[in-house]
Amino acid sequence: MPYLHPTSEEHPLIKTGPLSNLYRSVIACDSCPRIVEFRSKVAREKRKQFMDWTYWGKPIPGYGDPNGELLLVGLAPAAHGGNRTARVFTGDKSADFLVNCLHAEGLSNQPNSDSLDDGLELINTFMTPVLKCVPPQDKPTAEELRNCAPFFSKEMDLLKNVKVILALGKIGFDGCIKHFRQEFDLKMKDYPFGHDKHYLLPNGIILWGCYHPSPRNVNTGRMNFEMMIKLIRKIKRTLK
Repeated sequence: MPYLHPTSEEHPLIKTGPLSNLYRSVIACDSCPRIVEFRSKVAREKRKQFMDWTYWGKPIPGYGDPNGELLLVGLAPAAHGGNRTARVFTGDKSADFLVNCLHAEGLSNQPNSDSLDDGLELINTFMTPVLKCVPPQDKPTAEELRNCAPFFSKEMDLLKNVKVILALGKIGFDGCIKHFRQEFDLKMKDYPFGHDKHYLLPNGIILWGCYHPSPRNVNTGRMNFEMMIKLIRKIKRTLK
């Protein structure tokens, strides 16, 4: 039986923990009219295979160990993944691939991420999107990214133990650089995105680029299980 979402107040990620107050603000946000219309439309119309679900249809919080040393940063919730299940990287093909890889390397307690009540626990790892809502065609505008950036900045302030950020895709990667530019004199051209490219930032955090584990990348072979495992193992050695 799928997890249902009758009210925002019942979302377990806002009940306790150091990020609970922040995530109450995230869930209540309606700053981007285009995105609000789209996320709500998807939640109303649903996908045929999920007709018995009550879609979340709102912004979503990050998830995992708030004391973790590894932070995974994605672009946005999937229309029928996070926008349905209310948890980042949950209930879609990207989640299936990513969480299976994390489990293979001991960073999650199970290989699947299906719903809020599926028992998933991340180990020394937290994950969040730079954009908290699903945008049309997975393509946010610059203004929408700017509107959402303060939420990511507040997350970074509260996630005090992060040593490595694994940015899944260029938009997530660039969002991280833009965040750190608030504190340091960083030029975007000096930090080009690339798979398995990593940079030591002035605050000691390592920013690591990675192709997004989307079906498009996985189905074309641009990203595969072996590539992701190899990258995760490098990161784990860095964290020792």
